[in-house]
Amino acid sequence: MSPGVPAPWWETLKTSGSVTVFHVDLAEDSTRESAALALLDETEHRRRRGFAFAGPRRQFTLCRAALRTLLTSHLGCCNDQLSFGTTTHGKPFARVEDEPAPVSFNVSHGGRHGLIALAARGRVGVDVEERTEHRSFDLLVDATFGAEERAELAAREGSQQLHLFFRLWTMKEALLKAHGAGLILDPTAFEIPPALRKGRAGGAVELPELPGVTWRVEDLGNDKYAAAVAYELSP
Repeated sequence: MSPGVPAPWWETLKTSGSVTVFHVDLAEDSTRESAALALLDETEHRRRRGFAFAGPRRQFTLCRAALRTLLTSHLGCCNDQLSFGTTTHGKPFARVEDEPAPVSFNVSHGGRHGLIALAARGRVGVDVEERTEHRSFDLLVDATFGAEERAELAAREGSQQLHLFFRLWTMKEALLKAHGAGLILDPTAFEIPPALRKGRAGGAVELPELPGVTWRVEDLGNDKYAAAVAYELSP
């Protein structure tokens, strides 16, 4: 590796079937940020300049550069051949020389941690959150969880309640992002299966808006953050 060129700030976190999840280190590092900026195109530079605070700018820059590097490696293309589009519901997708690329991806970041999920086939979603207290905790619970989920949260206190909240929250966010329909899908209309709520690492979920489609959701959390990935299973 050439002097002054930083080592990758991302690493493989987990591979499951055709899906690989990468962890991205979003800690402040001027050398990494300079290297990342060189990979962004003009559209991404404009988007970066739109962030009012340094933290979100850094998160976007480091995650997008890591995503570009991972995608060009996966697709066998050059960085300047890669661009991005969005679906009607706002979910991004990759293009190579303006043609949709045969890969699905999703990105999430929270604090010092970013996650990138790549899927060779099917839809995928990922979410990562730092476990912090929310002033609007009760409002978030009512707007996000079903009756059984709310009852299980109410039965816990302190750190146990906080950990369960973020475990369920990241699983639901990952499923919503994998589905890709934005606000059309009501998160209170489906519940995380009981086995997953009680600690199983992964399991299958069906969403009411897409009967017959099965999604795999997996907990990726550790002592530093809560996280989950969800992806579409083949029929």
